[in-house]
Amino acid sequence: MLNILRLSLCALACAAATAALAAEPAPGHRLNHADLWLLKRVGAPVLSPDGERAVFNLSEPAYAAKDAGSDLWLVATDGHSAARQLTHTHSPESGVAFSPDGSRIAFSARRDGDTEEQIYVLDLAGGGEALRVSSAALGARSPRFSPDGQSIAFEAEVWPGARDDADNRRLAKERADRPYAARVYDSFPVRRWDHWLDERQVHLFVQPLNSTAQALDLLAGSALTAHSGYSGRSEDDGVTLDATWTPDGLGLVFNASIDQDQAAHAFTSLQLWYVASSGGEPLALTGGADSWASPRFGGEGRGLYAEHTRQEGRIYSSTRVASMPFTAGHAGTAQDLTDAVDRSVTSWGVASDGTLWFLAENAGLEQLYTAPAGKPARPAGPQTAGTYTALSVSKGPHPVLLARWESAVHPAEVVRLDAGHGHSALTAFNTAASSALALPKVEHFWFRSSRGRDLHSMLVKPPGFDPSRHYPLLVLMHGGPHTMWRDAFGLRWNYHLLAAPGYVVLLTNYSGSTGYGEAFARAIERDPLAGPADEINEAADEAIRRYGFIDGTRQCAAGASYGGHLANWMQASTHRYQCLVGHAGLATLETQWGTSDGVYHREVMVGGPPWDGAPLWREQSPLAHAGQFATPMLLTVGEHDFRVPLNNTLEMWTALKRQQVPSRLIVFPEANHWILRGEDSRYFYSEVAAWLARYLRPDEAAAPH
Repeated sequence: MLNILRLSLCALACAAATAALAAEPAPGHRLNHADLWLLKRVGAPVLSPDGERAVFNLSEPAYAAKDAGSDLWLVATDGHSAARQLTHTHSPESGVAFSPDGSRIAFSARRDGDTEEQIYVLDLAGGGEALRVSSAALGARSPRFSPDGQSIAFEAEVWPGARDDADNRRLAKERADRPYAARVYDSFPVRRWDHWLDERQVHLFVQPLNSTAQALDLLAGSALTAHSGYSGRSEDDGVTLDATWTPDGLGLVFNASIDQDQAAHAFTSLQLWYVASSGGEPLALTGGADSWASPRFGGEGRGLYAEHTRQEGRIYSSTRVASMPFTAGHAGTAQDLTDAVDRSVTSWGVASDGTLWFLAENAGLEQLYTAPAGKPARPAGPQTAGTYTALSVSKGPHPVLLARWESAVHPAEVVRLDAGHGHSALTAFNTAASSALALPKVEHFWFRSSRGRDLHSMLVKPPGFDPSRHYPLLVLMHGGPHTMWRDAFGLRWNYHLLAAPGYVVLLTNYSGSTGYGEAFARAIERDPLAGPADEINEAADEAIRRYGFIDGTRQCAAGASYGGHLANWMQASTHRYQCLVGHAGLATLETQWGTSDGVYHREVMVGGPPWDGAPLWREQSPLAHAGQFATPMLLTVGEHDFRVPLNNTLEMWTALKRQQVPSRLIVFPEANHWILRGEDSRYFYSEVAAWLARYLRPDEAAAPH
């Protein structure tokens, strides 16, 4: 009876918290850049094995880097006590992992005296300072405790041929002492995101904690790492092996590729591998063209689980979660568990009873789904607002589910999910600050396009909205293309900061967006720009028709990355907008193909390499239509952007000036694909606001109908 009462009280608390978080905020002041930038940023929660506590990172930003901070915090999952700070250092911690008994955590950090990030262990029970346990020459990251808690596995980069740290230091010194400065390549790719690649590889190490033994490089001298196509799973800031210990502690399973050197002419893959914790040649657990990533084991002998992406020669494939039997370093036939919902999995966990819990995007939201053992996946419950991210699931008999939750009107906080019946907030770092802001909720609408496709949009009204007045329309175009506009509190294109001067903001999830099924995301193949642009324009027409407070004679469009591609295409294809804003957009499909850090999928999108003569290479390249350029345009770009390199923006700028189109170019010398520095971001937003005001005249919104 006591347990039933406790559960009932928890359900009531969850429902009350959910209702409070989802409620329309009271009127407040208009969001400004400082309001946005200085909000605390809550990281992904990591649950203890028993589910009673969680650790997360909390960043406290500032305009001056020296004033910013980032530390680890601990919170009880029963919601009965406030979170408390664990670390008090200037440099951030990352990659948190609990020991099996929950008494310690491991993380990577760069503390005083460290030249690179190293692995630290903090005793939660005994207290005291965190102790460094690694001394990797090129840094260490992603710690994972062994099942007995006596060792830690971690990832570290090494120079080819290095057998130990001494070798790594010697090879690093040899390169530093070269009398010349040159980057030399024999393989592809050569750049990623914002940095040039070199010969370093990521390896997997095991470090005993109960002796003075040195860390063991499990992959040193292996045929796997000698392969010219060897790599881990690519992320913007590097590669990772996503290693996990086997339940018996005798080995580790990780993901790695052996075909990355084919990236210029074929799709590449990731496979799962097993290596003994004492070292030796890794064994391949999977093979073929499909990709497998982020392995982990289910409780009570339920086998191996991993993310599965099918390779079908298309521009997009959903991420599924699959399970497979595992014994003695061998994996059996895999079974996909999430097909029934036709949504790409973003984060997931497996409870001890075999129930899979996962998050996936769905029509502007990111919501919770479940796949009980032996049953098809389904939504865990209704959801009408916001997004959950970074799901963490405990292993106990009564699993605890934690995630971050946010919406366009509520910055992210750590919450406890009630299995599809809402959530209860465990933190409230930004609640007071956000409640003082005027942040109208997003409004959703659907319409049928001229091509017969059902399209979803969200509308954001300006603060102090008055339905008797006319407002200009700002059409925002999301990047990707395989992402979606979400009911979330964004930093880079914050809806409310853009709407604050008096604009209605339109957010359309065009064909190619995620959150609407695999076929929808693939629908732009052989139609890279024109189709999505037409749908965005039709959505703007629908919004103007549907909402009488929108002034259709005053429209501007803006976007970044793929949204920047679309901004440039709007310049080439229509004169409906009074102005355009494009950040990191392509000039021609060929230019982007030849200079970006991602190549082959662009050929698949168009239908072949540029020299094969596929008409789309020219037909849907903005620069090929420069004779029609006429719309005033603001162009911005980061100088260290290797995803959509600077030359694209310079080509567009030259064409605009050649055509004598009113235009402005802003280059951020310290930025990559994103504008990350606080003052750079403030300046970017101020320039965008001035450009929009010049052509949309928001003060005229004061005129009644």
